[in-house]
Amino acid sequence: MMMFNCDYLEGAHEKILKKLLDTNLEQTPGYGEDPHCEAAARMIRDMVGDEAAYVQFLVGGTQANMTILSYLLRPHEGVISADTGHIAVHESGAIEAQGHKVITLSGKNGKLCADDIKAFVKAYWADDTTEHMVKPRAVYVSYSTETGSIYSKEELKAIRKVCDKYDMYLFLDGARLGYGLMSPEADLTIKDIYELTDVFYIGGTKQGALFGEAVVFNSSISHKDFRYYIKQKGGMLAKGRLLGIQFEALLEPDEDGSCLYFELAKRADMLALRIKDRLCELGFQPCGDSPTNQQFFILPNKLIKKLSKKYSFSINAPVDKDRTSVRICTSWATTDEAVDTLLKDMEKAAKKLFNGKA
Repeated sequence: MMMFNCDYLEGAHEKILKKLLDTNLEQTPGYGEDPHCEAAARMIRDMVGDEAAYVQFLVGGTQANMTILSYLLRPHEGVISADTGHIAVHESGAIEAQGHKVITLSGKNGKLCADDIKAFVKAYWADDTTEHMVKPRAVYVSYSTETGSIYSKEELKAIRKVCDKYDMYLFLDGARLGYGLMSPEADLTIKDIYELTDVFYIGGTKQGALFGEAVVFNSSISHKDFRYYIKQKGGMLAKGRLLGIQFEALLEPDEDGSCLYFELAKRADMLALRIKDRLCELGFQPCGDSPTNQQFFILPNKLIKKLSKKYSFSINAPVDKDRTSVRICTSWATTDEAVDTLLKDMEKAAKKLFNGKA
């Protein structure tokens, strides 16, 4: 079975496993207060260009999202998200379980629009009964989004401007940060993201690590007592060095200034876009437009059933009684051979479906 369900089906890159093995018998302090976490944090501070940036390593994306938002928000405050946002759809109400409402706005290809945020918040503050309603205090965006789309620099700047005008935090979920930044359509850098957001994180779980996310606070935002929140929310790992070691391996600069994290992401994007281009050439209908490692297509149910004997995809939603939207996702570990095999089978299917026109 060849699996294209998501980007965290495999274990970890061999460079990480080797580093974990080489340091296995080291004795270090726990809870992220070890030399490896400090070294990885220093690499991140160098990348964002601010020695005062505050970095902490958490075990997973949901823990990062709920810990960050519960830290930023008071009990009567909520967070604005696209209706497809991860915190709104795929975290089992983790944010609401902390006592904070997720305020959803209709997204455009998975993205929030600055004008829509502004219109909502402006209407909120124009209401005479604001104290009886949840106060919008943060905006949540993801990069790349759940639909594989990415924000442009101008789009993120516009959202930042609205946040500044209405005294709201801007928080960026970077579970798939590398796949977004390495997209050929990206015009943002990690330094741009640091400068435009209050908090963001660098995802490891979906990008070559066994697990772990690196949370980065802009130096202009207070991080006092944040570690209490990490501990309280179950995001603090006793053997914290396991997180630091993995990010050391992912972020250590090469001679050309690149690093494993971005190299793996770039390759995954390249393979996904190869799938996208060929399926479009063959006549299959894309669902949305993604320039990253997640690709969405509408396929006949009969074809999905046939392909399921050899492949697995994420099933999104029925389009009609005969067709369904699926997600084809490449990862840091996807092979050329797997993509070649998939495309050959899709070529055979296209000939039958489209009478040899493809």
